Amino acid sequence: MRHYFFRRLLQIIPVVFGITALVFFIMRLIPGDPALVLLGTDATPEELARMRETLGLNENIWVQYFSYMKNALTLDFGDSIFQKDAVLVILMRSFPATLELSVCAMIISLLIAVPLGVAAAVKRNTWIDYAGMTFAQLGASMPVFWIGVLLIMYFSVRLSWLPSFGRGEPLGHAFWLLITTGSPQILLASLKHIIMPAFSLGVMGAALISRMIRSSMLEVLDSDYIRTARAKGTPESKVVMKHAFRNALLPVVTTVGLQFGALLGNAIVTETVFAWPGLGRVIVTAISQRDFPLVQGGVILIALAFALINMGVDLLYAVINPKIRA
Repeated sequence: MRHYFFRRLLQIIPVVFGITALVFFIMRLIPGDPALVLLGTDATPEELARMRETLGLNENIWVQYFSYMKNALTLDFGDSIFQKDAVLVILMRSFPATLELSVCAMIISLLIAVPLGVAAAVKRNTWIDYAGMTFAQLGASMPVFWIGVLLIMYFSVRLSWLPSFGRGEPLGHAFWLLITTGSPQILLASLKHIIMPAFSLGVMGAALISRMIRSSMLEVLDSDYIRTARAKGTPESKVVMKHAFRNALLPVVTTVGLQFGALLGNAIVTETVFAWPGLGRVIVTAISQRDFPLVQGGVILIALAFALINMGVDLLYAVINPKIRA
């Protein structure tokens, strides 16, 4: 298992290097000059030239790239052009909010997808199956930002139940305050802030995961050992959950892992809609400002998180099915 872990860890290195190069050169193709954005249209050519020299933008693009990679290997992603702070500090300040949102969205996805997928497979070709797969089709078809806008219009504007933007106290700290003070108000306020963005982000994942669960369950439910278990008089709930669902988990685990990685990317749109102070909103603002170092650092962090999640899924696969280690 240890050799398999290190083998998978080494495979991440070329992926991260490839993504870093891709992001670096694509950012240079985006129209716009950071020096012009920073100084304004009234700046003279001499002022623009001095600013480009200060930012290191007057060097050859390959010199810029190798200099960036040399510093990135020591976790020095440079300083943000506009925020005047180290990129790593900004990323570490905003990433926990994105991670919190993605984790809550994945929990909502699983709470919806698991019972929906299992019920659709067990009640195949009934109204439960048709209703569940209709929901899955709608969830996979509706854009995340559109769901978010609908939720804001109904629950915030019309009913005034939930806040339409912002973030409350971080959930971990809110739970700690609940334990230490016994007061649930801060935790409730945090949950009110996160429920709509997490739900709008989790619906798409729930749609895809429920369809995968249904497909995997249908294959397992037609197996001989399931018919044998039923013939022996095993309770139906035990047949479904212990025998069928457990053996249908392998493809589902892969789908869940990929969806969790996708949630980190889709969070960019959700955070913009709900003004959630996470990494996605930071990247969107940095793109509009042509803040090259901050965009590069943010995309690299998301890519690294995605690669680590995929590695974790592969390791979990190896735990569930030891044959994969070979």
